[in-house]
Amino acid sequence: MKPSLKRGAVAKLLDSNIETIRYYESIGLVAASARSEAGHRLYAQPDIERLRFALRLRQLGFTLAEVRELLTMTEGQSYSCKQIADIAEGHLSHIRQKIDDLKQLAAALTEITSQCERTDQPDCALVLSLKSSKTAPT
Repeated sequence: MKPSLKRGAVAKLLDSNIETIRYYESIGLVAASARSEAGHRLYAQPDIERLRFALRLRQLGFTLAEVRELLTMTEGQSYSCKQIADIAEGHLSHIRQKIDDLKQLAAALTEITSQCERTDQPDCALVLSLKSSKTAPT
Protein backbone atom coordinates (compact mmCIF):
# COMPACT_ATOMS: atom_id res chain seq x y z
CA MET A 1 0.00 0.00 0.00
CA LYS A 2 1.24 3.46 -0.89
CA PRO A 3 1.89 5.88 1.96
CA SER A 4 -0.71 8.50 2.80
CA LEU A 5 -0.36 12.01 1.40
CA LYS A 6 -1.15 15.39 2.93
CA ARG A 7 -3.97 17.47 1.46
CA GLY A 8 -1.59 19.81 -0.37
CA ALA A 9 0.22 16.91 -2.02
CA VAL A 10 -3.10 15.36 -3.04
CA ALA A 11 -4.27 18.67 -4.49
CA LYS A 12 -1.05 18.94 -6.49
CA LEU A 13 -1.25 15.30 -7.62
CA LEU A 14 -4.84 15.74 -8.81
CA ASP A 15 -4.25 19.23 -10.20
CA SER A 16 -6.93 20.50 -7.87
CA ASN A 17 -7.41 23.17 -5.28
CA ILE A 18 -6.99 22.53 -1.56
CA GLU A 19 -10.22 24.44 -0.94
CA THR A 20 -12.10 22.14 -3.32
CA ILE A 21 -10.95 19.09 -1.40
CA ARG A 22 -11.83 20.78 1.87
CA TYR A 23 -15.28 21.67 0.49
CA TYR A 24 -15.94 18.12 -0.72
CA GLU A 25 -15.16 16.92 2.80
CA SER A 26 -17.42 19.55 4.38
CA ILE A 27 -20.42 18.45 2.29
CA GLY A 28 -19.69 14.77 2.80
CA LEU A 29 -18.84 14.07 -0.81
CA VAL A 30 -15.62 12.51 0.39
CA ALA A 31 -15.05 11.28 3.91
CA ALA A 32 -12.83 13.29 6.19
CA SER A 33 -9.47 11.60 6.12
CA ALA A 34 -7.32 10.48 9.00
CA ARG A 35 -4.98 12.95 10.65
CA SER A 36 -1.28 12.75 11.33
CA GLU A 37 0.11 13.31 14.81
CA ALA A 38 0.72 16.91 13.75
CA GLY A 39 -2.96 17.27 12.78
CA HIS A 40 -2.52 17.18 8.99
CA ARG A 41 -5.13 15.40 6.90
CA LEU A 42 -3.71 12.23 5.40
CA TYR A 43 -5.17 10.63 2.30
CA ALA A 44 -4.72 6.96 1.48
CA GLN A 45 -4.94 5.64 -2.08
CA PRO A 46 -8.71 4.88 -1.92
CA ASP A 47 -9.34 8.47 -0.74
CA ILE A 48 -7.27 9.82 -3.62
CA GLU A 49 -9.08 7.64 -6.17
CA ARG A 50 -12.48 8.80 -4.86
CA LEU A 51 -11.35 12.42 -5.14
CA ARG A 52 -9.97 11.84 -8.63
CA PHE A 53 -13.28 10.35 -9.76
CA ALA A 54 -15.30 13.18 -8.18
CA LEU A 55 -13.07 15.85 -9.71
CA ARG A 56 -13.27 14.28 -13.15
CA LEU A 57 -17.05 14.10 -12.96
CA ARG A 58 -17.17 17.78 -12.00
CA GLN A 59 -14.86 18.64 -14.92
CA LEU A 60 -17.44 16.98 -17.16
CA GLY A 61 -20.13 19.20 -15.65
CA PHE A 62 -21.96 16.67 -13.50
CA THR A 63 -23.79 18.26 -10.58
CA LEU A 64 -22.69 17.56 -7.04
CA ALA A 65 -25.85 15.47 -6.60
CA GLU A 66 -24.95 13.41 -9.66
CA VAL A 67 -21.38 13.03 -8.42
CA ARG A 68 -22.65 11.85 -5.05
CA GLU A 69 -24.99 9.35 -6.73
CA LEU A 70 -22.26 8.00 -9.01
CA LEU A 71 -19.77 7.72 -6.16
CA THR A 72 -22.29 5.81 -4.05
CA MET A 73 -23.20 3.51 -6.91
CA THR A 74 -19.66 2.72 -8.01
CA GLU A 75 -18.15 2.29 -4.57
CA GLY A 76 -20.88 -0.05 -3.48
CA GLN A 77 -20.63 -1.98 -6.73
CA SER A 78 -24.42 -1.59 -6.85
CA TYR A 79 -24.75 -0.47 -10.43
CA SER A 80 -24.99 -1.73 -13.95
CA CYS A 81 -23.29 -0.28 -16.97
CA LYS A 82 -26.77 0.63 -18.27
CA GLN A 83 -27.51 2.68 -15.13
CA ILE A 84 -24.27 4.63 -15.50
CA ALA A 85 -24.89 5.14 -19.23
CA ASP A 86 -28.42 6.40 -18.51
CA ILE A 87 -27.07 8.98 -16.05
CA ALA A 88 -24.37 10.05 -18.52
CA GLU A 89 -26.88 10.30 -21.38
CA GLY A 90 -29.21 12.39 -19.21
CA HIS A 91 -26.31 14.71 -18.46
CA LEU A 92 -25.40 14.84 -22.15
CA SER A 93 -28.99 15.81 -22.95
CA HIS A 94 -28.69 18.76 -20.53
CA ILE A 95 -25.41 19.80 -22.14
CA ARG A 96 -26.98 19.74 -25.59
CA GLN A 97 -29.89 21.86 -24.33
CA LYS A 98 -27.43 24.38 -22.88
CA ILE A 99 -25.61 24.50 -26.23
CA ASP A 100 -28.91 25.20 -27.99
CA ASP A 101 -29.71 27.93 -25.45
CA LEU A 102 -26.27 29.50 -25.93
CA LYS A 103 -26.72 29.48 -29.71
CA GLN A 104 -30.03 31.32 -29.30
CA LEU A 105 -28.38 33.83 -26.96
CA ALA A 106 -25.54 34.35 -29.44
CA ALA A 107 -27.99 34.94 -32.27
CA ALA A 108 -29.98 37.44 -30.20
CA LEU A 109 -26.86 39.31 -29.12
CA THR A 110 -25.52 39.29 -32.69
CA GLU A 111 -28.75 40.87 -33.87
CA ILE A 112 -28.67 43.50 -31.12
CA THR A 113 -25.00 44.39 -31.64
CA SER A 114 -25.50 44.66 -35.39
CA GLN A 115 -27.69 47.71 -34.67
CA CYS A 116 -24.84 49.55 -32.96
CA GLU A 117 -23.24 52.31 -35.04
CA ARG A 118 -20.18 52.48 -32.75
CA THR A 119 -20.05 56.26 -32.63
CA ASP A 120 -18.56 58.41 -29.86
CA GLN A 121 -22.06 59.65 -28.98
CA PRO A 122 -24.09 58.27 -26.04
CA ASP A 123 -26.99 57.45 -28.38
CA CYS A 124 -26.50 53.73 -28.70
CA ALA A 125 -28.94 51.41 -30.40
CA LEU A 126 -27.53 48.56 -28.33
CA VAL A 127 -28.40 50.24 -25.02
CA LEU A 128 -31.82 51.33 -26.29
CA SER A 129 -32.55 47.80 -27.49
CA LEU A 130 -31.51 46.25 -24.17
CA LYS A 131 -33.48 48.79 -22.14
CA SER A 132 -36.64 48.29 -24.18
CA SER A 133 -36.42 44.51 -24.21
CA LYS A 134 -39.17 42.96 -22.10
CA THR A 135 -37.41 39.66 -21.37
CA ALA A 136 -34.08 38.13 -22.13
CA PRO A 137 -34.11 35.23 -24.57
CA THR A 138 -33.54 31.85 -22.99
